Amino acid sequence: MNFHKLNMDTWERADIFRHFIDNMRCVMSMTADIDVTNLVKTVHERSLHFYPTMIWAVSAAVNCRQELRMGFDKDGNPGIWDFVSPYYAHFYPEDQRFVKLVTAYHPDFDTFYRQLMLDRERCRTLRGFEPRDLPPNTFDLSCLPWIHYRSFDMHVFDEGRYLAPVIMWGRYTEDSSGRFTLPLSLNIHHAAADGFHLCRFFSDVEHFITNIR
Repeated sequence: MNFHKLNMDTWERADIFRHFIDNMRCVMSMTADIDVTNLVKTVHERSLHFYPTMIWAVSAAVNCRQELRMGFDKDGNPGIWDFVSPYYAHFYPEDQRFVKLVTAYHPDFDTFYRQLMLDRERCRTLRGFEPRDLPPNTFDLSCLPWIHYRSFDMHVFDEGRYLAPVIMWGRYTEDSSGRFTLPLSLNIHHAAADGFHLCRFFSDVEHFITNIR
């Protein structure tokens, strides 16, 4: 895990970053329906679980873009992590509670999937938040599998300097042509990304979904 501090004298986006950190702190939110037909097919063919598989696709999309790996070091300097890992909620229907845990990101799907399943088993008796220290290179992720929603906003009430993505998705549904779509939401600080970067995330997720085999 390495952190690469940005040079604010040479970074081409430094003035925009300073404006949205110093003058007008705000978060952009967008929800879009994405095509998960290939993902549903792959999950059934390989007897996988949908949620961990989707977590990898989203994590791969986050890690392929620098603006989604931004954060601050311990001295308050902005920079880019070499990778970020999902900090995700796992729900237990038997008691309607959850555990929040981290699985270290790996670019290989099968490696990541196996580790996530091991982490989930390790934490199966826990509820709430995993007691281990939270790594600094994480982003927040969860899902609402009970509803195909239209929009979702999650606001982080810190001092307005939380740069990591906050990602959520809902239940997938099948249309008359046999395609499956799923509502996917991204919240991101405007200091880290612009509208172009926000929109690009959704096509990145569909790309990684298509390439899971």
